[in-house]
Amino acid sequence: MQVANTKSVQVENVLIAHQFLKDVVVHTPLQKNDYLSEKYGATVYIKREDLQHVRSFKLRGAYYKIKTIEQEAREKGVVCASAGNHAQGVAYACAHLRISANIFMPLTTPKQKIDQVRMFGREYVEITLAGDTFDDSAASATAFAEAENQIFIHPFDDLDIIAGQGTVAIEIMNDIEEPIDFVFGSIGGGGLIAGLSTYIKNVSPLTKIIGVEPAGAASMKAAFDNLGPVVLDKIDKFVDGAAVQCAGNLTYETCKKYVDNIILVPEGKVCTTILDLYNKHAIIAEPAGALPIAALDFYKEEIKGKSVVCVISGGNNDIGRMQEIKEKSLLYEGLLYYFIVNFPQRAGALRQFLDKVLGPEDDVTTFEYTKKNNKESGPALVGIELKHKEDYHGLISRLTENGFSYKEINKDSTLFGLLI
Repeated sequence: MQVANTKSVQVENVLIAHQFLKDVVVHTPLQKNDYLSEKYGATVYIKREDLQHVRSFKLRGAYYKIKTIEQEAREKGVVCASAGNHAQGVAYACAHLRISANIFMPLTTPKQKIDQVRMFGREYVEITLAGDTFDDSAASATAFAEAENQIFIHPFDDLDIIAGQGTVAIEIMNDIEEPIDFVFGSIGGGGLIAGLSTYIKNVSPLTKIIGVEPAGAASMKAAFDNLGPVVLDKIDKFVDGAAVQCAGNLTYETCKKYVDNIILVPEGKVCTTILDLYNKHAIIAEPAGALPIAALDFYKEEIKGKSVVCVISGGNNDIGRMQEIKEKSLLYEGLLYYFIVNFPQRAGALRQFLDKVLGPEDDVTTFEYTKKNNKESGPALVGIELKHKEDYHGLISRLTENGFSYKEINKDSTLFGLLI
C-alpha cells in the first residue's frame, strides 16, 4: 500500500509504514542521558538511530518505499542518489528483496560510507561516484534512471520516504512515559523532520519541533525565509549527511506546517559535540547525527525544566576524519591558533620563543620552518594549542613583548584556507 495522493503525509500513513517495518528495522532505544540532563537542567532523552541496521534512520524510508513498489522495482531496477546513508538503506533493502540498484554518490563521500554500501548491497548494487555534492550526483542519477527506464528512489522528497522516516516518532511516543516538550531533529533535505513532526504534532500538539541544520548548508532555513525551496549558491560539505543545496517541496510544505523553529549550528560546534559524545558516552555520531545535541547549547534557556528528545540520526563516521574533527573543534572553541612568525636568523631565537612566548600549558602542534642564511629573518608556520581560551591574550602579549613579528592566520580566511 502506498501513501495517499496528498500534499503531505498523514498520521495514518506513518502507522501503515510502521506495520510494514516493525519486523524489518531495529526498534532503537530511547535513552535518558544523565549528563545532558544535568548540564541543561532538563530531562534529556536520546533516540539512538545510530544503532539501526545501517547505523542510520534512512533504512526506514528506503525499505518502505521499495517495498511499496516491490514488483515494479524487481522488473525495472531502482536508482538512488545519496551522500551515504540513504544509499546504505537502499542497498540493504535491495539485497533483502533481491532487487538490482544503481547508486550514485558524490565524489566527496567518505570511503567508509562507500564501503558500507558495497557491504550491504552485495551483488545487487552498482556504485557510481559523480559530482561534488548530493545535488550533483542526484542530477546524474535522475538522468540515468530516465535513460534506462529505472525507478528513482528520492532520499527525502517522497511521501513514502517521509512516512517511513516518521516511524521513528511512533517508537519515541510509545517508549516515553511523560509528555515531551521539545524534539530536536537534524535536517538535510527534510525527510526525517517532516516524518517526525507529522506524527508527533498530531498526537502531541504542544510538543515543540526544532529542526537543526548545519550553518554552512541551511537549505530548509532558506526555504522558510523565501517562502519556498531555493537552490543555495554554495554549501559547506563537511556535515555530509545534511549537505543539501535545496530542500524538498514536500518536506518544506510539511515543515512549514509543523516545525516550530530551525536552529543553525556551526561545523566547529558539531565537531565539539561529536568528540563529547564519544568521550563521555562512547557514542559514535556522524556530523549530521550530532546536530540535535549540538543545538541544545543554543536552546539552553528554553529547555530548562523541560522534557527533551534528541534524535541521533546516524553513526556512520569515518575514523579517518577524527583528526580533522578535533582540529575544527579546537578552532571553534578558541583553543587552536595558527601564526606566521618571523624568526630572527640568529642562534637562540627558537629557544627564546619556547621559553618566553609559550605559556606553561601551551602546546606547539605545527612548526614548519626553513633557515635561509642570506636573510635577517625567516617565516615559520606555527600552530599553538591552548589549555584555556583565556590564555590567548597572554600569548599575543608575549609575542609582541619579545619582538616576534607575526600574522595570525585564523583571522585571514584566504590565507587560512590556503595553508591549513
